[in-house]
Amino acid sequence: MSAELFPEPELLTETFEPFGPEDEADPLAPFRPQDRAPSPPPSRATLAPSPRSRRGRARRLLPSEPALFPWIARRLVPGEMTVWSGPSVAVEPLLELLYVGSARARGRVSLLEGANRFHPYRLGELGRAFGLDARETVRRIRLARAFTAYQMVALVDGWAREIRRSHPTFLVAHELPALFFEAEFPPEERAPLLAQMARTLAEIARSTRLPMLVTSASGLAGFPGLKDEGPTLFDLVRLTLEPGGLALEAYREATRLALVHRPDGQRGLEEFVGAIAGEVTAWDGRYRRTGKRSRSG
Repeated sequence: MSAELFPEPELLTETFEPFGPEDEADPLAPFRPQDRAPSPPPSRATLAPSPRSRRGRARRLLPSEPALFPWIARRLVPGEMTVWSGPSVAVEPLLELLYVGSARARGRVSLLEGANRFHPYRLGELGRAFGLDARETVRRIRLARAFTAYQMVALVDGWAREIRRSHPTFLVAHELPALFFEAEFPPEERAPLLAQMARTLAEIARSTRLPMLVTSASGLAGFPGLKDEGPTLFDLVRLTLEPGGLALEAYREATRLALVHRPDGQRGLEEFVGAIAGEVTAWDGRYRRTGKRSRSG
């Protein structure tokens, strides 16, 4: 079967399997974030210099609300790579939220899908929840996916040409190594081909000057060659499921964002002023810097 490229994914043209246990365990239904100190970063993760002296982005990648979007957007830097690491049940719902946020900001995503887990129906429904047209939400994603590791290498090689044609706002490479770890793939070919892909990704990031988000369930170790030969690493974000929610640890700023389930009708701590241990912001509240007192009402 040949690789597929979908310039305009449609909600009604594909067949989808029923939601499995991971879909039912969606960790993103309504949350509020809380910043706390993270655990120490991996010793081998080397981050790029701070971009404060660089020119600002040409356009806003994500809306200013909900509060989660600015937190994510700060880690998407032109010409560099941010890596999300964690289980699919944590990463994929957050990716779908990212795609919807991009659509709200009238951006376009160029997506290389390595795990064949793109769900346009679900994405369209999430877009509707944010007041967007479902079809327009999906049409703002340029999707390319492969069914063999060799097809994935070919898609990565042709990605720069597709980017020049479609003019996306940022790039997402979702689980590109997945096909290389299937039982029938020759193990001796894995490392050389993944290293080749990493070098190509580095050239794409440099030449396009677009932010690149790479997801790998087991982090840098799960994508051999990415650390040494891939794009400049701006940040590493580790996603971890916790009782009652999801934690995101970003190592550049030593920041830990906790997305916590809020039962229906629960009042948030952000309504109250006073000394509390750790500032809490509603997931759907206006973004503000931590360390400042909120105002009631």
